[in-house]
Amino acid sequence: MVDRFIGKRGSATREQYEFELQLANVAFMIKQLRKQRKLTQEELGDLIGVQKAQISKLETNAGNITLETVLRVFSALKASVSFKIDTI
Repeated sequence: MVDRFIGKRGSATREQYEFELQLANVAFMIKQLRKQRKLTQEELGDLIGVQKAQISKLETNAGNITLETVLRVFSALKASVSFKIDTI
């Protein structure tokens, strides 16, 4: 179904879709972990040295997310991060 409506794997449209889906998952995990740790956006921001607005953007996937920031956030939330890289 995804192939039919979004495009086959390897197509530009499908790659963009997959990328955006992964970013949405990261944003969801940040918000869920922050809530589990009973932290406000402001408190999490203070832990990593950014403003509350940036945490809000991270959680809503509404901005550029750098790998460095993502790693700092997950570190502050005491969560490990692993990346899987496949070759094609």
